[in-house]
Amino acid sequence: MPTMEQSLELINQFLDRLFAYGPFWIYLTLFMALFIENIFPPFPGDFFTLAGGALAAAGRLNIFLVFLMVYLGGIFSILLLYQLGYSYGREYFIRKNYRYFNSADIERLDIWFRKRGDWLLILNRFIVGARAVIAVVSGISRYDRTKMFIFISLSFLIFNSILLFGSYIFVVNFETIAEYYRVYEKTVWPIIIALLVSFILFKIIRTKKNEK
Repeated sequence: MPTMEQSLELINQFLDRLFAYGPFWIYLTLFMALFIENIFPPFPGDFFTLAGGALAAAGRLNIFLVFLMVYLGGIFSILLLYQLGYSYGREYFIRKNYRYFNSADIERLDIWFRKRGDWLLILNRFIVGARAVIAVVSGISRYDRTKMFIFISLSFLIFNSILLFGSYIFVVNFETIAEYYRVYEKTVWPIIIALLVSFILFKIIRTKKNEK
């Protein structure tokens, strides 16, 4: 399995080869990479953002178009996931009424997300591996669409600005960028796993208590 530095270099080489067909295909690839990233979280969309920023720093791409493509790719996929949760997710879970996620849980989710969803959406882009889940949950809870779009956009604009600025400044030093990103991932993933395990245990314990 390639290291982060190797992954960045491979993506950079892939984008570099696409220049033979014109910059349009680079921008389209950046859009698709960020779109796919939220649909399939293991996909390394952030590496494409870094590579795009590096190519812009080298004068081969327009930094504003790179920023636009990575923003639109990410935001469109989030809007799609939100709509799926909004249109189909709520009815699906209410109809199925699963033991560990029943209709009562959805009502509690509605209340919880209306109270705390703002900050969760603002931080969405910074939460590795949970972006798609947050988008679907916001749709299931019927969170206000306009507010969702504003908060998600803010999150994407801040995060992508940091990534592109980093790659633009450290264009000749991918290892520096990779090191920062490695520390970020190692910090966030254990927190996400701990929260997920705690939530599952909480649901199991509460369900068993209610059945007594």
